Amino acid sequence: MNLLRPVLALALVLGACILSARFTAHHTIDDPFVALYSHLVPAPLVSPAPHGTDHAADSATGHAAAEPHYLVQLPADWAPAAFDANPAREGTQLVLTNLQIFQLCAVLLIFVCFSGVPKYLRTGQGDATSKLFAGFALWVRDEMVYPAMGRETGKKLLPYFLSLFFFVMFMNLLGLVPGSATATASIFVTAGLAITTLVMMVIGGMIVQGPVAYWKHLVPHVPIALLPLMIPLELLGLVVKPFALTVRLFANMTGGHMVVLSFMGLLFFMARGAGEMAAYATSPLVVGFAVFIMIIESFVALLQAYVFTMLSIMFIQASFHPDH
Repeated sequence: MNLLRPVLALALVLGACILSARFTAHHTIDDPFVALYSHLVPAPLVSPAPHGTDHAADSATGHAAAEPHYLVQLPADWAPAAFDANPAREGTQLVLTNLQIFQLCAVLLIFVCFSGVPKYLRTGQGDATSKLFAGFALWVRDEMVYPAMGRETGKKLLPYFLSLFFFVMFMNLLGLVPGSATATASIFVTAGLAITTLVMMVIGGMIVQGPVAYWKHLVPHVPIALLPLMIPLELLGLVVKPFALTVRLFANMTGGHMVVLSFMGLLFFMARGAGEMAAYATSPLVVGFAVFIMIIESFVALLQAYVFTMLSIMFIQASFHPDH
């Protein structure tokens, strides 16, 4: 029984990787560097191609062999062109990508890993998984939320910050599994998370301070002559905070993966420039560096979850009590 949750968590991760491999269009590209770095780009989910045909680009011409049949496709003419999965088709189309698989997997992992935590906190009895994640949750509460926001306010917002921390952490860690995709390496995902923090800042600040007082306190006490300058700057500062959250998480996760892929790309570079024997000779060193970076990435995955959550706590607290 103690192994039930770890086994279920492992099954979720493996299931997500299998679904991603099955429903993601496979790229057939001659250039190995393009094929390598294409793993950083979200891939739409398509129905499996029948009889060995491929939805991907034709290797000889580089053009699409056939129009893919997306697994989920929704018309959205209101959406910006950046969201369009198929620019060749008239009208913007929103489709599911492999990132959504691992986002859903992260949510399910939270439910699985924390299913025994409430009982453990009440009775002190539980398996190793419950003890581990209970310790994580208490650390977030006692070392991050309560010191910054106080016990009364922190207790009200603790569920949000716990959800944010572990959602980001699981998405970061899932991106390290072979055959997976890193949802937080997409700026759209990190922007969505940052927007939730922005909403908490504005709506929460208006609730705590009052609708008028919040916007009044947004601008510090300065001479009237400086107000035309300070008002735009303070409004810009309000937007810059979630923008910094967006770019920080996106850049760190994407940059780490690019370093790993760059080391792997050295094999193709050596094979192209000096022959296959040179590639085989240097492969232990190249793969060793890639594994070393992956170990660092596992630490970065935890660190970036901490940084994103901690900055969100500080920004929201500052919007509640601008005088602190």
